[in-house]
Amino acid sequence: MNTPADGHSPAEILTDLRNALLKLHKTLLDSERAIYERDVERINSPGQFLGLVMDDPWFAYLRELSRLVVEIDERIDDRKDPVTGQDATSYLRRARALLMPAENGRGFEKRYFEAMQRDPNVVLAHAATTRVIAGLRAN
Repeated sequence: MNTPADGHSPAEILTDLRNALLKLHKTLLDSERAIYERDVERINSPGQFLGLVMDDPWFAYLRELSRLVVEIDERIDDRKDPVTGQDATSYLRRARALLMPAENGRGFEKRYFEAMQRDPNVVLAHAATTRVIAGLRAN
């Protein structure tokens, strides 16, 4: 197996990346829920919230981050083809590219920028996630 210099296996790197992205995702969900409930309607149950997250355009931008986490999970769980350093590098690159908020962007980057502007918890989660990513080295 391809093991990076810092002693972490590629699978451990992907696990750390996945966990950091999942924490950020949770913070974004909480932030979006609060704004949705303030501006649209109260969410009365976990089932209603799940339905909104899955189908409502309000939450659509988060699906890109969700997909990345799911892809990482699937890659880690593939026992027939162990995770390589190249896999870890690729997912780290994708995460770095995704987590680039942009005021004039489109889709995720714009909505991520907006969330960071209104919610200090998102700013803190972004900082924590980017610190984790910066500390992960696959090669």
